[in-house]
Amino acid sequence: MKSAIYNGPLDIALTELPTPTCGPHDVLLRNLHAGICGSDVSVFKHGPGAHQILRGEQFGHEVVSEIAEMGSEVTGLAVGDRVYPYPLLAKGDPRRAGCLGGFSEYIHVPNCRVGEQVFKVSDAIPTPVAGLIEPFTVGHRAVRRCGPQKGENAVVFGAGTIGMGAAVALKNFGVDEVMVVDLSDFRLEKAAGLGFATCNSARENVQERAMELFGSVTTLLGTFPDVDIYMEAAGADELIGQIQSMAKSSARIGAVAVHPKPVPIDLVRLAYGEQSIIGPGGYRLEDVIDVMKIMESGTYDLASLITHTYELDRIVEAIEKAGDRETALHVAIAY
Repeated sequence: MKSAIYNGPLDIALTELPTPTCGPHDVLLRNLHAGICGSDVSVFKHGPGAHQILRGEQFGHEVVSEIAEMGSEVTGLAVGDRVYPYPLLAKGDPRRAGCLGGFSEYIHVPNCRVGEQVFKVSDAIPTPVAGLIEPFTVGHRAVRRCGPQKGENAVVFGAGTIGMGAAVALKNFGVDEVMVVDLSDFRLEKAAGLGFATCNSARENVQERAMELFGSVTTLLGTFPDVDIYMEAAGADELIGQIQSMAKSSARIGAVAVHPKPVPIDLVRLAYGEQSIIGPGGYRLEDVIDVMKIMESGTYDLASLITHTYELDRIVEAIEKAGDRETALHVAIAY
């Protein structure tokens, strides 16, 4: 099978590997659509850092596949079924979640159980949209951890795929109004197309724009936008501090972006402002189920987020395009 191997910064080798075979409890997946994650872009440019992508290994984890072969003891599946391989469990080792093999023609899933290692994908979800399940579950988990309530307001920093997934999740949990912040007009137009308020922080004052949209409240530390939840899905080192400086008392801050190095936290505002900074922890099975329900509903034109597709032979070009915030959003390999 054809497979992309990550060897380090600016070094991806497209090679031929033996196609895996199935034992009686295994399945062999033929990949259909595999998204380029921000972590794939980061390790290509800078090296693994904090990302769970290993040198010398297959990689790619935002993938939808079909059953190509199955062992005699596997139940609940049939050859040809479309499935989402759950990265934390598909390989039997959660540490290999970033090395699932989405950028290979096939993925071997040992000891396969439906609803754990793989999830069947509804016919109501188009294949390219199903390729968004993994990043949307990341955003969904981060939002769930922040405890959103009906009637609240939220701001999402970062209009990439995970940020968009977080914005959709916030609305799904009942949040009244969501504003998406980014530096890219191209990506903000995509957010507006899904029905979200937007702010380009290169030209607009985010705090003033948020007060314009949500109103303001006065607390011990001053007057702030009436925003209950902030999601940091952009990854800029200064953002946590910026969010803390504009967050009202009792605001929750979901830190979903991966920062390779520690960033400063204002403990005075954390204490006097009763702020919470919350880590998302990746995703859980309940998030997969919820995200697939959102996709089945067709409420949002999620296909509009997929801006470019490439063949596997052009994997390096695809990763470079995925890092271009001004002309691309979700970039994928289509098999």
